[in-house]
Amino acid sequence: MRRNILREKLNNNESTISTHIHSVWPSVVEAIGHAHIYDYVEFVAEYGPSDLHDLDNLARAADIYDLGMMLKVDQSNQAYLAQRGIGSGFGSILFTDARTVDDVKECIRIATPDTPEDGGLYGVSTRRNSYMGYGGSEDYIKSVRDVVIAIMIEKQGAVDHLEEILALPNVDMIQWGPSDYSMNTGKAGQRNHPDVIDTRNGILSFYGRKVRDSKKGGYGKISAAKAFEVSSNTGLVQ
Repeated sequence: MRRNILREKLNNNESTISTHIHSVWPSVVEAIGHAHIYDYVEFVAEYGPSDLHDLDNLARAADIYDLGMMLKVDQSNQAYLAQRGIGSGFGSILFTDARTVDDVKECIRIATPDTPEDGGLYGVSTRRNSYMGYGGSEDYIKSVRDVVIAIMIEKQGAVDHLEEILALPNVDMIQWGPSDYSMNTGKAGQRNHPDVIDTRNGILSFYGRKVRDSKKGGYGKISAAKAFEVSSNTGLVQ
């Protein structure tokens, strides 16, 4: 089975750097690999056209340079897209538009093995991730178990239940979606909305973990829009 680069780095508590692409041209992934800067590439399949052959070819290009691959899937057909992405060799799935804890639980089930222990929905399939073989071995199960599950936080419901979502086993990463969130909360395009957030001198405790801001010392008291603009970690988790 292939290495899961992103999983290895997360397990080692290493920082990672990513870029995302819309293009299905595998040479774009190769060019990113040549830069020797990035740990993984996010293919934002939610935003543009692609087919199953594209997923295989993007993952092949990433293999050449030991790049991890993340697939951002549209919620409307997320089970099919996520599982085909895993089968193509993507080591991470980014789920979108979750509104409730149960939404996130379903995302986890989609991308975890169909075993009594895991309780997931991903079974045995002869896809690129299991060549050459049929799948179903212990190594195969481990490779599916190692898929990095990421969740977009971009709806008010998800924000309201963020601590519960973060407490779920198998939620490895979250990503903030400011444009979707502003639309969902009736503040679309209002970059200077007066809601104020205290960035707490750059460090705060959130669910038992220290969160450090993107700027040492934080940004002081800023608007929600400014927190989005500067990607203030301590601002956004509030």
